[in-house]
Amino acid sequence: MRYTDGSLMCFNTSFRPLAYLGFLLVFLSAPLWGRVDEIDDASDIIEVPSIPQNSSAFPVPINPPSQDYVLWYRNYDSPAIHALVSLALEKTPEYGEFRILRSGELSQGRALRELARNSNRMVDIANVATSVERETFLTSIPIPVDGGLLGFRVCVVTPESLPLFADILSLEDLRDRGVRIGQGTHWPDTLVLKENHIPVITHSRYEILFGMLRNHRFDCFARGVSEVVNDLAVENDSELVIEPNLVLAYPMPSYLFVGPDDHLTAHRLQLGMERAIRDGSFGVFLQRYYGAAVEALNLDKRTVIDLENPFLTDESANVGRQTLNNLRRRLELLNR
Repeated sequence: MRYTDGSLMCFNTSFRPLAYLGFLLVFLSAPLWGRVDEIDDASDIIEVPSIPQNSSAFPVPINPPSQDYVLWYRNYDSPAIHALVSLALEKTPEYGEFRILRSGELSQGRALRELARNSNRMVDIANVATSVERETFLTSIPIPVDGGLLGFRVCVVTPESLPLFADILSLEDLRDRGVRIGQGTHWPDTLVLKENHIPVITHSRYEILFGMLRNHRFDCFARGVSEVVNDLAVENDSELVIEPNLVLAYPMPSYLFVGPDDHLTAHRLQLGMERAIRDGSFGVFLQRYYGAAVEALNLDKRTVIDLENPFLTDESANVGRQTLNNLRRRLELLNR
């Protein structure tokens, strides 16, 4: 978290994103191994540091007024992200009552520019994949919202395109087939795919990309396993299917972001998420919204194609790698 004096101190100096990953991944993989309630004692898995009730840097006023938070419309429309922001805010009642409002339908690039501008209320909170640039110009809450699943990508395709993906076993095979992947113009994934020499077709609007896929402008709309099931439920189009055999894998933590000077909101969200981690409600959230997707997509049966992502800060790269490695180990064990 970046403060006005240029420091990178968090309100809780003992907070360590890496320390939480094992805790999160236990719950994330629970649908693969069993139920969350079969985990006897989370404290045996990881030491969860004590959470302060507030911060001297951001004292909470007595009887604070109700606060409206404008959530980027794509996050507002996502049941999982809306539920997570609500959970974090509910865990911090000392900050006052709240409402979550839907932003206008801004592209991701426009939403982040408005967030960075910090001079209006078009967007207060956005959940997006992280990058060096985003962590430099915005304030991140450095807890992966989906336990790292955004770094596992599957292809949404049209049925007639399925033969193109048959027998692809490596990145070289993917390149040799000339598979074109559709992504958002401002998404960090676009740079990752290009860095790995994969053809990318872009558009600034997420919704337009589905139409481009239907019109065969590209072959694969790569979507995170934490979001693809909801995407297709919203599209409700039988002519869009999930390619069954491949998964692209690269470190790509997905964080909540607020404006560069909105430290109070950042403090509230991070404190709320940490409290949810400690009391187990974050684990319930992960299982409810992402556990079924892990099973439904048969990740343990897919060929994993590893990609490099050089566009992360050192901390987020470590978070992404550890998350990805833990998930891969669980999938490999399942596949034995």
